[in-house]
Amino acid sequence: MIDFSIPSETAALREEIRAFVTDEIVPFETDSRLTRHGPDEDLRTELVALARKAGLLTFQAPRRFGGREPSHVEQAVLFEAAGWSTLGPVALNCAAPDEGNMLLLSKIANEHQVDEFLAPVIEGRQRSVFAMTEPGGAGSDPGQLSTEAIFDGTEYVIDGRKWLITGANGARTWIIMARVLPNDHGPDGPTLFLCDGQTPGIELERVMATMDRNYVEGHGVVKFTGLRLPAAAVLGEVGQALRYAQLRLTPARLTHCMRWLGAAERAHSIAVEHARARTAFGKPIGEHQGVGFMLADNEIALQQCRLSILWACWLLDTGAKGRHESSMVKAYVSEELFKVADRCVQILGGTGISDETPVGMIFSDMRAFRLYDGPTEVHKYAIARQVLRSPR
Repeated sequence: MIDFSIPSETAALREEIRAFVTDEIVPFETDSRLTRHGPDEDLRTELVALARKAGLLTFQAPRRFGGREPSHVEQAVLFEAAGWSTLGPVALNCAAPDEGNMLLLSKIANEHQVDEFLAPVIEGRQRSVFAMTEPGGAGSDPGQLSTEAIFDGTEYVIDGRKWLITGANGARTWIIMARVLPNDHGPDGPTLFLCDGQTPGIELERVMATMDRNYVEGHGVVKFTGLRLPAAAVLGEVGQALRYAQLRLTPARLTHCMRWLGAAERAHSIAVEHARARTAFGKPIGEHQGVGFMLADNEIALQQCRLSILWACWLLDTGAKGRHESSMVKAYVSEELFKVADRCVQILGGTGISDETPVGMIFSDMRAFRLYDGPTEVHKYAIARQVLRSPR
């Protein structure tokens, strides 16, 4: 049985989130603290305080941490509402990378690690990073991981370089992926480590200039030089980093889609209003077939993206791993929503490439979305491999 109805409680929370984002957060879109590197820490702190006051902060957290623990399908409804402004997920503490990191830590962190590294992120008191991507290629292909950890039986010494590390500037909870070298004291292989961002041996070389500006403090280049961490810093088990990364990445692909669906819907709503109000050649431009067809294409794409997200979320809620399905949805939704944003810019004309509306910013950020958590081509490669392996 397929049921597309939304429970009344979820629908009510969706409307509450949408109203909060519209009334409280949208006005900050022109704040000077929303920089080319994204919102700064001061702006984030102010936005988080508003969500905390409204009782909506980190609503997606597990109940044992004070959250509402929505299902994946419920998350799809609620995250779309949060994404109405690109600052909405920042305020509500459901933005990447913190949202995915909180999910991962809630599944595999031990009690001490939860208290020290997870609880402050859930409470909005500090930010987190997932330091995996490297200049040499490790990212979409983590098998190329070159950051190394040497274990002497007591401590791990980590050396390497990472880049495109979202939110690295000022983050305190660090999840670092490094390859433990063969040693006489225990297992080796790709491993996740937890540490404080102020630990000696972590150097933020610079914040990269990128076309997106929706993540707090942008994306950093980080160098690890003689970073010494105790054996207790291992997150989960040694050698299991790639498996844990999939625990995080499968749902994170979908939450990206949910949030960006909300942003695309916002851009579309602005384009619709413009098409109604702007006239050319004796009538509103929306009544001209060229513009009207773009609006129709947007309406179709938004609904198809929504349905594909709900389908994959439903599968996860049934207990399926959903790796193949989440790749399909991420590849499809990121490409379609980019087309939606592009058409919105076209409909707005010169206004669309300005900061007079958020559409230009959404368009730039949507282009980057096609790369977040794996570019479309990598997902298609994985999808094709699965198709060839599976009986038809």
